[in-house]
Amino acid sequence: MTEPSDVHATRSAYNTVAADYADLLRNELEAKPFDRAMLGTFAELVGSSGGGAVADIGCGPGRITAHLHSLGLAAFGIDLSPEMVAVARRDHPSLQFDEGSMEALELADGTLGGIVGWYSIIHTPPGRLPAVFAEFHRTLLDGGLLLLAFQAGDEPRHLDFAYGHEIDLDAYRLPPEHITELLLRAGFVVDAQLLREPDEMHEKTPQAYLLARKPARKPATA
Repeated sequence: MTEPSDVHATRSAYNTVAADYADLLRNELEAKPFDRAMLGTFAELVGSSGGGAVADIGCGPGRITAHLHSLGLAAFGIDLSPEMVAVARRDHPSLQFDEGSMEALELADGTLGGIVGWYSIIHTPPGRLPAVFAEFHRTLLDGGLLLLAFQAGDEPRHLDFAYGHEIDLDAYRLPPEHITELLLRAGFVVDAQLLREPDEMHEKTPQAYLLARKPARKPATA
């Protein structure tokens, strides 16, 4: 099957910026208390629900994967870009990182205790997000958790230059209420939503976080 042009463009762009991206964002979590709070809440809830493997999908250089691991989770990373995967393996050699697409995860049904999509759904055209969320739902255990982070808004952006390199990449700011609706349609229950104002030094738009859950199946009645 022919790969969509946006998937090729995303892989190419992140292959180009991988090393500089990793260097620039390496310590970003230290200055982001809301990010740490959401990740910490996610980790606590996954642990209290019985744990299980956690996939950081669109993991980039692995900084969020490593943070999740530091919080006690059996976290591994998946990324579209082989260069990002190479950087993640170099920087975090004790953790697992694999190439893969969030639209076709090479994971069995019901195998994950949690999924994190940390600013990784922003390059998928919104019309294909239902398929992405269906894939997330398929691979989660009953009761498994999903944490998404993304820029809030309702317009596409085209990036010609980022992280010191010329690139050709589309990104989408997404309305939180629409993403919530898509998650509900995919079979999730949304447990928490946070919308914070932008950090004026580094951000131009509000930042959204959604914590959702794949409901446990009700036992069959006689």
